[in-house]
Amino acid sequence: MPGLTRTTLACTVVAAALAAASVAQAQSVENFYKGKTVYMIIGYPPGGSNDLYAREVARFIGRHIPGNPNVVSQSMPGAGSLAAANHLYNIAAKDGTVMGLVAGTIPLEAALGAKNVKLKADKFSWIGRVSSSTNIVFTWHTSPVKTIQDAMKTQSVLAATGASSTVTIYPEVLNKVVGTKFKMVMGYKGSAACMLAVERGEAEGHSTSYDGMNAAHPDWVKDKKINILVQIAVKRDPEMKDIPTMIELGKTDDDKKVLRVVTSASEVGKAVFGPPGIPADRLAALRKAFDDTMKDPEFDAELKKLGLTLDPLSGKDLAALVEEVGNMPPDIFKRVKDIYPVN
Repeated sequence: MPGLTRTTLACTVVAAALAAASVAQAQSVENFYKGKTVYMIIGYPPGGSNDLYAREVARFIGRHIPGNPNVVSQSMPGAGSLAAANHLYNIAAKDGTVMGLVAGTIPLEAALGAKNVKLKADKFSWIGRVSSSTNIVFTWHTSPVKTIQDAMKTQSVLAATGASSTVTIYPEVLNKVVGTKFKMVMGYKGSAACMLAVERGEAEGHSTSYDGMNAAHPDWVKDKKINILVQIAVKRDPEMKDIPTMIELGKTDDDKKVLRVVTSASEVGKAVFGPPGIPADRLAALRKAFDDTMKDPEFDAELKKLGLTLDPLSGKDLAALVEEVGNMPPDIFKRVKDIYPVN
């Protein structure tokens, strides 16, 4: 090649080789997923907001993954979604064909070394968050407990699922830190069953996500069928600007710090992730596909139709949040461990 020095020629060859490798890598992701089935493991029974979020992601994300694999939802309820989390960590294929959605409390429970948690949350392949999760504790309109102050004076019975679920954890934390008198009746199979129990008069109230309650019963707030006592969130939801957050109820600075750590699950929210060890190129493809799904106008429209919110967080930022949950100061760690109900 006239006019080319050996150095220039060598650089040209290296650049061409790198470009070819890059194309081959991109093609390998597409070739890997083409004709494959990807599974979305859902740690909840059908019908609740977590189930709806996961199924909507499963419906849309396949069109954004290179190779356009078929994405199938698979329910795996149990132990407040811990069964699904342990499965994803220890059993599920680590090749990028399995992802899931479980309780936002799992990273905190892992950090605390809670019973039966067989995983390290920061080792998961975090793909992205669909939305933060504002939970509430509410009572039926006939209950004498109509405010959080009432709940500190009078016992009320709340329908719940399992000990590891947020529907149980948040009221129990409120009992221990704030002094409420909630009594949990566990064993219901999901929030839909709990809300039906409240309607039937089997329980006075329930703790669940605000989205989930609105999606299942959009008339309850409008027709004043329920009393919302408290919201579990870092800041007040604009739709509930007169309802205190759990953090605000802390009597001391230490109380507030502890309640903020517990509330971190609301920031993890409706998060999608895969098992540890997904190959880097496939994880990058899944994260991009997730981000593209969050920008998909049809996906946004479907969430709105279901009464669900969109408040996305990238996989990288979600992983950083999970790491932060695991690095709380020792004094706060000790107190959270003492009051957290599943240790």
